Amino acid sequence: MATIYTETVQTVRHWTDRLFSFTATRNPGFRFISGQFTMIGIKINGKPLLRAYSMCSAHHEEHLEFFSIKVPDGPLTQHLQKLQPGDELLVGAKATGTLIQHNLLPGKTLYLLGTGTGLAPFVSIIKDPDTYELYDHVVLAHGCREIAELGYGEQVVSQVLEDEFLGEFARGKLLYYPTVTREAFRNTGRLTALFNSGKLEADLGLATLNKDTDRVMLCGSPHMLADLQTMLEGRGFIEGNHTHAGHFVIEKAFVEK
Repeated sequence: MATIYTETVQTVRHWTDRLFSFTATRNPGFRFISGQFTMIGIKINGKPLLRAYSMCSAHHEEHLEFFSIKVPDGPLTQHLQKLQPGDELLVGAKATGTLIQHNLLPGKTLYLLGTGTGLAPFVSIIKDPDTYELYDHVVLAHGCREIAELGYGEQVVSQVLEDEFLGEFARGKLLYYPTVTREAFRNTGRLTALFNSGKLEADLGLATLNKDTDRVMLCGSPHMLADLQTMLEGRGFIEGNHTHAGHFVIEKAFVEK
């Protein structure tokens, strides 16, 4: 098995009865590209139990941050949600994933489309100054069922825009589009419908999606990924990967934890 670092949990915050985030120390030898994931977990009955989690922290930050769903009977998350500061966290030393800039052709607008905890890799990406050097606009669209589930993303976007250093890059370029499906809110509806109809772009004052200028990253529910992939390919978008860059990329590594 690849090297596993033993880190220490620093902070834990429960956003809803279904979602929580936490930070941990970071081994100086652990390297990753913003948007990648690694295996993390804890020891259960003396044996490591690990699942894939995207880093929410940027590649340059000294700590690690993760955003997780709570699954009552989940083999890992039923234990992970009980983490407290000072607890041990196992972190795999090898980071990987498709949601990296190298897998995309050059473009002008980057759409980061996530549902639920699919937001996680995009948090890392919007914290990376290099992202804003590559694009004129960076759209973070986050779909959830209820308004409370948007709390983590709202805080992150606020912190990025107000950051003394990062804010200079992000202000005027980072466009945040939260939407919910089960409550009244300023944006309502599924990302698939909003994107397919062009309402999402119109609400932000952007031109209709165009493969010549727009790049898309997808992370979230299987249905969302399948529907948007079909839509994008129907418009001539080509999926990118580690072998050749494309117009959009999908993270397919996650299953219910």
